[in-house]
Amino acid sequence: MQNTPTTTLGYALFATRWLQAPLYFGLVAAQGVYVYKFFKELWTLILMCVSGHATETYVMLAVLKLVDVVMIANLLIMVIVGGYETFVSRIGLQGHRDQPEWLSHVNSNVLKVKLATAIVGISSVHLLQMFVDVHHTSHHALMWGTVIHMAFIASAAILAYMSGPMAAQSDRGHADRGHADRASAGHPQVVGPQPGQETPAATLPHPRQPEPEPEPVPVSEPDADAEARIRAAGFPARKLLEDFDQQHPRGFDRETVARLGKADFVTARHNVVFVGPTGTGKTHLAVALGVRACQAGHRVLFATAAEWAARLSDARAAGRLDAELAALDEHPLLIVDEIGYTPFDAATAGLFFQLVAHRYERGSLIVTSDRPLGRWDEVFGTSAPAMVDRLAHHAEVVRLEGDSYRTRRATAAWTD
Repeated sequence: MQNTPTTTLGYALFATRWLQAPLYFGLVAAQGVYVYKFFKELWTLILMCVSGHATETYVMLAVLKLVDVVMIANLLIMVIVGGYETFVSRIGLQGHRDQPEWLSHVNSNVLKVKLATAIVGISSVHLLQMFVDVHHTSHHALMWGTVIHMAFIASAAILAYMSGPMAAQSDRGHADRGHADRASAGHPQVVGPQPGQETPAATLPHPRQPEPEPEPVPVSEPDADAEARIRAAGFPARKLLEDFDQQHPRGFDRETVARLGKADFVTARHNVVFVGPTGTGKTHLAVALGVRACQAGHRVLFATAAEWAARLSDARAAGRLDAELAALDEHPLLIVDEIGYTPFDAATAGLFFQLVAHRYERGSLIVTSDRPLGRWDEVFGTSAPAMVDRLAHHAEVVRLEGDSYRTRRATAAWTD
């Protein structure tokens, strides 16, 4: 039991972080000043060029000034957005189509390194200006400009080198805290629906045989937030890319799967389609990529095609289909498993088309299917061509060849 006065004092001290908020708004005002300076310099350059008084050296120096102003404005953006989220309060940009890629993993160490590299870039522009205008720059100024620039480079390199061990130590701390949280909370039990109670589509049980379980490879523990996202995703089981038996499929693009494991496709709002016979590991790979996306800071939702059909049908029956599709935008990645095992009627196929069309260039989809995209008319009928067109436009299609892993294990056990 925590001491109440001590806890209250701690909360009060932590609340003082809001004193920094006006500082960041002051930086916003400073950015406005730089916007004014940029257009003033641009207008002067245009007037000089129109009047014919602009020499090549003058144009080059003026353009470098504009670049300098833009780089400083970029530096301000990093400090305003990254610093505010790191030291004051989180900015809820999850699912926003313009969310910066670096913001999902920014911390004080990352912010320091980015600031240092931005300062080196600004210093490079200043030094280039001095060399362009070398006839009007003293040798003393050139020497000290070069020395200062090299000092910036050295300090940035040292800071980047020091941030590596610091980041590793921070990651270990997060992992330890996440492990402690899981140990204290215990392993949650899966509780089925009570009689008469409707089961949400995202949490329906998955009556499938267990996926292949090769020897696990040790991996670093994700932090507590990532664990919460993984639990909320509704995965049928936790699968990792490191656990996938790459020797079982007769053929699949290992390099593409490894690249997809970086979860950059989620940020780019691209899709992934796994195609192959039953038991070749499509669900394993889909879940593993979903876990990687959760660890990268993205919210994920997993369900089979039948479960998605039930969810969308219920929303349509309740007159809230548009609201349901909009609510799904909070999840940058949706996973639709087992397309092709059951054909859908025209109304249900239309619901899937609306889902894919709504997610087009707005969010990512991972789809697993036992048949290639060219045969989806067997599942979705006349809706298939338009659906496939949108799904495949920004998609990586990974085909897996081979026999069922489950059947192979059963056959091996029988022969033994």
